[in-house]
Amino acid sequence: MRRYTVVLVPDPDDGGYTLTVPALPGLITQGDSLEEALTMAREAIAFHLECLVEEGETIPDEGEIVVEHVEVAVA
Repeated sequence: MRRYTVVLVPDPDDGGYTLTVPALPGLITQGDSLEEALTMAREAIAFHLECLVEEGETIPDEGEIVVEHVEVAVA
């Protein structure tokens, strides 16, 4: 069992969430609710990892992820 950090961005116009996985660049999915987005993430990650194995690629470990917020002045 592997564990990956997911980033969920709410869509203020349509509702739902867009989700990315920092350790797996290019993997993007979405869901109409938080629960659905997380379900879609599990499925997308599992499929992505299966494809890597089939292609003889290494399954990446997540490594350290640091999340910070920055403030920026707006003129």
